[in-house]
Amino acid sequence: MSAFIQQLPALIGVVIGALGSYFAVVRSDRARFRREQAARWEERRLAVYIDYARTLKKTITLACRVASHFGNDPHPHPLSPEEAAPQLAAATLARDPDGEALLLMGSPQVVEKARVWVTVVLEMEQFLRDGTRDPAAWQALLERHRGGRDGYYAAVREDLALPPGLTVRWQLPVQSS
Repeated sequence: MSAFIQQLPALIGVVIGALGSYFAVVRSDRARFRREQAARWEERRLAVYIDYARTLKKTITLACRVASHFGNDPHPHPLSPEEAAPQLAAATLARDPDGEALLLMGSPQVVEKARVWVTVVLEMEQFLRDGTRDPAAWQALLERHRGGRDGYYAAVREDLALPPGLTVRWQLPVQSS
């Protein structure tokens, strides 16, 4: 019996060490799982954010082409409202599910900035449906769109902890006739 009692502290040490090792591994696995899960959700949110921006950009490109048809925009490829109608309808149909995904996955700040941006896009569409011919008013809408887009991108970068981006205004060379 005295041999067992002499070995008891070592046996207790082995049991405590094994339990400690087990709990450390479990805790480490849980932390790794949470990190991997967070990374997957971030990737999904980024995809949703990109899809929404891409969908709005399709609408804006078409709107600029139609605005060019009315003489409001310098876009080099004008498109009549009749020719643009099916493409605008398709862009609108694509915007709805992308918007729902954004509402589901997006942070409140990103969703709010997206609302500001899409509101301007809807105003641009209405401007064109009305057949307005006012280049100055169109340019004001474009500036508001750019501000909305910049706000959306800044909110996305903040939500995903991305480095700050640049506000880029493409300066196209003026082509002389």
